[in-house]
Amino acid sequence: MGQKSNDKSVRELFRRFAAKVAEFSGSAWAFIFAVLIVLVWALTGPIFRYSDTWQLVINTGTTIITFLMVFLIQNTQNRDAKAIHLKLDELIRAVEKARTRLVDLESMTDDELAALQEEFKKLRERHEKPQK
Repeated sequence: MGQKSNDKSVRELFRRFAAKVAEFSGSAWAFIFAVLIVLVWALTGPIFRYSDTWQLVINTGTTIITFLMVFLIQNTQNRDAKAIHLKLDELIRAVEKARTRLVDLESMTDDELAALQEEFKKLRERHEKPQK
């Protein structure tokens, strides 16, 4: 029971951290901060005679930040996608004539999705033809 509680609190802590980082990283302040770092790095080029170490600093820094941001942004996107799916599922269930088999599309195979897409294409073509 204690391990499950710890896992849950770690996930919640990570969720909050990822959401805050994703929110900040998409802000104007984060962009300004990144531009300032690049400017400082570029302006120090002559001081360090554009050495390999000077170049390695920016390359390593951006690689590490990018690597870590992938996980944080993926966590946020997964959460957002799950929330959108649940909202759409609720709407599908609420519409009386809706096909409830569409509720769980994300777990269909690629072949099943392709067949459904073809079905919708034919339906659309049928409705686009002028009525005689």
